[in-house]
Amino acid sequence: MRSEDGGKPDAAVVRDALGVGVAVGLSGFAFGVTSAGSGLTLLQTCALSLLVFTGASQFALVGALAGGGNPFTAAAGAFFLGVRNAFYGLRLSQLLALPRAVRPFAAQWVIDETTAVALAQPTRRSVRIGFTVTGLTLYVLWNLTTLLGALGADAIGDTDAWGLDAAGPAVFLALLAPMLKTTTERVVAGIAVVLGLGLLPVLPAGVPVLVAALAAPAVLWAEGRRRGRTGPAEDDDTVGEGR
Repeated sequence: MRSEDGGKPDAAVVRDALGVGVAVGLSGFAFGVTSAGSGLTLLQTCALSLLVFTGASQFALVGALAGGGNPFTAAAGAFFLGVRNAFYGLRLSQLLALPRAVRPFAAQWVIDETTAVALAQPTRRSVRIGFTVTGLTLYVLWNLTTLLGALGADAIGDTDAWGLDAAGPAVFLALLAPMLKTTTERVVAGIAVVLGLGLLPVLPAGVPVLVAALAAPAVLWAEGRRRGRTGPAEDDDTVGEGR
């Protein structure tokens, strides 16, 4: 195994990608248990992992259904969480530069983990290796552990007592936190958390996630207004922070 143009050795890229894929893939067990405990059938649970394959959205969907939310509201919340993958795809399409025939298949693996591993690589070769190894490892393990979790849900019993329903969101937050480098990003995340948690007791299940999504346009609008008043020179520290 070799490196390209002085970049990271292939073995190191594969090792990092496998680490992420295995660590996150095992949390599919928690999704399988949570989904089955929410009333979804084995087929429905496995279909979500096979076809949707974006953990945070899957947990949001089954969590809203378990809380008695309307299926359409639950699906809308999951959809808005999944929209982030489209923006990942815009960036990854430039870095991977895959043949046109391969892109539809690669799109299935455009998620938080594959994006994080790919963006950490210095060369196109290592980007492709990191993306492929992470995606393949995670897809296989996530679906396998989803099946095992759904089959073992009856034996485990109450998922709330075990706290398994929090495993997926915890993994998502652990991946997201290091990516919040600028002040604007941290403010968006903070407001979204406050809205999501604060509205849980007063709004139907699934709706708080939709409201929390408004944090991003609201903060960006306020940031644009502030820049318009202060001018670009006074905003250099905030804009450049963490970059």
